[in-house]
Amino acid sequence: MTAEQTPLDAAVTADKDTPLREDIRLLGRLLGDTVREQEGQAIFDVVEKIRQTSIRFHRDDELQAKHDLEEILASLNPEQEVQVIRAFSYFSHLANLAEDQHHIRRTRAHDIAGSPPRPGTLALALQHAAEVGLSAADLQAFFDDALVSPVLTAHPTEVRRKSTMRWEMAIAELINHREREAWTPEEEADIDARLGEAILALWQTNLLRQTKLQVEDEVENGLTYYDYTFLRELPRLYARLEDRISAMDPTGAPVHVASFLRIGSWIGGDRDGNPFVTADGMNQTLQMQSDRALRFYLEELDQLELELSLSVRMVAVSEALTALADQSPDISPHRRVEPYRRAVANIRARLALTHALLQDESEVDLPSDTLPPYRDAGALLADLDVIHDSLAANRSQPLTRGRLRHLRRAVDCFGFHLASLDMRQNSAVHANTLAELLEAVAPGTDYAAMAEDDRIDLLTAELTTKRPLIRAFWSYSEETEKELSILRAAAEGHRRFGPRAIPTAIISNTQSVSDLLELTVLLKEVGLVSPDGHSAVNIVPLFETISDLRNCIGIMDRLLAIPAYRRLVDSLGGVQEVMLGYSDSNKDGGYVTSGWELYKAEIGLIELFRKHGLRLRLFHGRGGTVGRGGGPSFDAILAQPPGAVDGHIRVTEQGEIISSKYTNPDLGRRNLEIIVSACLETSLLRPEHNDVPPSYLDVMEALSAKAFQAYRALVYETPRFDEYFWASTVINEIATLNIGSRPASRKALGRIEDLRAIPWVFSWSQCRLMLPGWYGFGSAVQAWLQENPGDGLALLREMYRDWPFFRAQMSNMDMVLSKTSIAIASRYAELVEDEDLRRTIFQRIRKEHEDSVEALLAIMENERLLAGNPLLSRSISNRFPYLDPLNHLQVNLLREYRAKSENPKVLRGVQLSINGISAGLRNSG
Repeated sequence: MTAEQTPLDAAVTADKDTPLREDIRLLGRLLGDTVREQEGQAIFDVVEKIRQTSIRFHRDDELQAKHDLEEILASLNPEQEVQVIRAFSYFSHLANLAEDQHHIRRTRAHDIAGSPPRPGTLALALQHAAEVGLSAADLQAFFDDALVSPVLTAHPTEVRRKSTMRWEMAIAELINHREREAWTPEEEADIDARLGEAILALWQTNLLRQTKLQVEDEVENGLTYYDYTFLRELPRLYARLEDRISAMDPTGAPVHVASFLRIGSWIGGDRDGNPFVTADGMNQTLQMQSDRALRFYLEELDQLELELSLSVRMVAVSEALTALADQSPDISPHRRVEPYRRAVANIRARLALTHALLQDESEVDLPSDTLPPYRDAGALLADLDVIHDSLAANRSQPLTRGRLRHLRRAVDCFGFHLASLDMRQNSAVHANTLAELLEAVAPGTDYAAMAEDDRIDLLTAELTTKRPLIRAFWSYSEETEKELSILRAAAEGHRRFGPRAIPTAIISNTQSVSDLLELTVLLKEVGLVSPDGHSAVNIVPLFETISDLRNCIGIMDRLLAIPAYRRLVDSLGGVQEVMLGYSDSNKDGGYVTSGWELYKAEIGLIELFRKHGLRLRLFHGRGGTVGRGGGPSFDAILAQPPGAVDGHIRVTEQGEIISSKYTNPDLGRRNLEIIVSACLETSLLRPEHNDVPPSYLDVMEALSAKAFQAYRALVYETPRFDEYFWASTVINEIATLNIGSRPASRKALGRIEDLRAIPWVFSWSQCRLMLPGWYGFGSAVQAWLQENPGDGLALLREMYRDWPFFRAQMSNMDMVLSKTSIAIASRYAELVEDEDLRRTIFQRIRKEHEDSVEALLAIMENERLLAGNPLLSRSISNRFPYLDPLNHLQVNLLREYRAKSENPKVLRGVQLSINGISAGLRNSG
């Protein structure tokens, strides 16, 4: 962290990457100065010695450097270890900032230079659309019927605090500011001084949360991304899309695109395994979301009132605008000839009253002469349209294209609810709740003991009856009362904030038709489903395990054949949403089998829904890492089977992926553009029917079976594997981090079956094995090639070249294996006290890793990992000198902590190392 060249510098050799090298050098120097000034020369010297030795080892593969590094790290006391961990962790965070800014810089450079549009951009997607003969009208019709929805979840893999993120954002803004203009030496020195101040403040800010997050905290954290990105960047994205489509029309006529891109959320509504999500909490969530939206509108109206100073002495206005202005509470004589300002003041006054009512209806006393509040966002939008139409009709068209345009779009997108909140609960809880309701009205029903056919008959009959199941003044169990209160809160949320406030109810662990019908009946009890066949919410099954994915076609076929349920789907426009779980299916069957069973499930569902004459909307429950379905969004969407998207897609955004994508507004808009572009290309520019050669499908079926067998044999069939896992990873210590409100396990039994997929993957990432992202692949390919020795490898290479699904699977494994370090993982294995257990299991893992790398390189015809992605290769490989010391220190500290060390620095060091390793890997959960 001196002014000398760092490994990240040395690897960035092209002229275009000079600014990245300079940013990293500057930030490294300022961080080094901060360490020296705050912690003393001795700590600085230790940090520098470790850094230089680690670089020497990785750059030159020097064994003496490896030995020296291990000696230095082993000689540190806990106090020194904590400071070294902090220094290396902060460097990873700063390197991430520099790389993000460089991505923005390169995007701008391409735009300024007029470079051809690149993959993942709207410009290229629309160019491709025009090349195949699609007109502006065709594209407008497509978006009118589309739905693209990233859904933010509170899944706990973001280890950073908001306080540190704020300083990181300040540093990023200063880096951006520093290069956008030409500065005098004095001005540049001032910016560098402010950078140093920000890094100092970051160094002195606690990296770790001191208390456990509450649901309210998670909601507030989620709302910050609306401030950073969504509220302003979504309208800008829509404006650019409309302008590009308009340019495709020979007449150049303005185009209005429907608000198809909508942000969803689980935060405050996902109660699957989280006992802290309650009815009161959900009410508070809806209020907090609404408050954020309406405050934004009020602020924008304040600015709009300043901007629209047009005088009737200069321009004419419409009659509707005059009427709106005449109702204004602003009677100042200074604005008598400024009708637009008075009209905006009218809108603002009504919206302020609406805001007060939505926040707390009971405390607002309305005088009789008060302007009425808005009944819904549509009424607010109608008034804004009056202003737009008057400007457009009276020689002021350019004034409609700035703040007013973006505000109208924001109101259309975010309404009074801001984000569509999904409810989610486990099917077992629904079953228990319904069983108790039935027993109260018909003692002896014994719903739990009923066969599936009998359950379906009973529930189907309940759907059409008007008799309520809930008995007044009856004493139900705590669980049932909680479920009923949440469903009632959802119905109240619809009334107050509109139906888009809670449009979806998801059933986790869906394994039968009755699982869906149970929730449907419960929703009928609170008025969200009516006996005459109307539903106000989408009822969505979540198929999570390998067996669930294999059974989902039969379940949905039988469900959609039930007339009472089919009427509900028809009432929702003939669209049935189905959610597929990537995380649990991966944990259940491994990466290869999970990906293949998801693909097959999608193909089967597409065909099934065509048979039933319904539209399928898939909701992809993806995580950040490859082991939880992660990977580049653009490639993942393009790899979907033909017909799987069809203009509709929802996908979860989880943990650290949310902050990496949406903290910076430029990156946020770019990531949203990628999803929209991929949806457009997949839906309109690919054939409707599956043209994958049968031989490819046969190969994948065989590979999946062999990979599944290998993965299950290790994880679920190896005696005492759970003991190995708990000892060789930081799974126990993660629980001390206060990074989420939800428990890590569904049950307190310590079994892998009961562990949630997120801490499972997170733990393997920390020890640098990334096992869920590749295990089973190598042995599967090896066994299959032994059975197909002739042209087997050639066929696999052909599949990689010609099949997007297989190519995406290989590319994701290429990325995850490049982050894996068997040498580092071996140190974690030493934490397993039983030598036989340690040796037996780790040797199997090492062998599978070797086989997987060998198979992958052979299929991709590369000599090394990430040979086809030099940018990512450079970024990952040059992080290792900063990551490896963190891993070594983490192992040392884990050993001390588990030996019951009384030094509080030991646990703090473990926790800080988790933060630093997560930052270095970027996607870890």
